[in-house]
Order: sequence, then C-alpha cells, then structure tokens
Amino acid sequence: MGSRTRIGLVVPRYKHSAVARNRLKRRLRELSRLQLLPADLAADVVLRIRPDAYDATFDALAMDIGRALTQLRRWGGSHDDRSASNSPLP
Repeated sequence: MGSRTRIGLVVPRYKHSAVARNRLKRRLRELSRLQLLPADLAADVVLRIRPDAYDATFDALAMDIGRALTQLRRWGGSHDDRSASNSPLP
C-alpha cells in the first residue's frame, strides 16, 4: 500500500455567490482527483484559492495544479536528499 495524499481546499467568498464557490470547488476536486491523488505523495496538500481563480478556465486551473504538483515533487525529492546527507542545511 502506498502513501496517502490528503487534499484540503480553502475557497473564500471574495464577493462571489455560493453557486460560484461550489462550481470552483467541484472543478478543483476533480483536478485533484485526476492529478494530485494518482501522484501518491506522502503529503497533506492545502490549496488556498486566490480571487482570480473564479474567472479561470478549467484548463488554466489544470495548469496551476500541474505546477503545484511539480513543486511538490521537487520538494519531496529535496527532502529525501537532505535526509541522506549529514548536513542540516541544503
């Protein structure tokens, strides 16, 4: 059994309706299911949404999630490198 990735969403109102917030959350949940969960990261991921996300297309949100995944993988790899060395600093 692999590691378990947990994902949390912080979607403030930013003067938008509940309908707009729920639509954005549905999009982000689907992108998380498609991109973040299959990555099988040993991490708790919290996505804090900015106001411009309300106007973003699904494809633009997917690119942002992809960039976040790339950064998470980079951090995961650098953490493994640091733990293997004797130096406390990178």
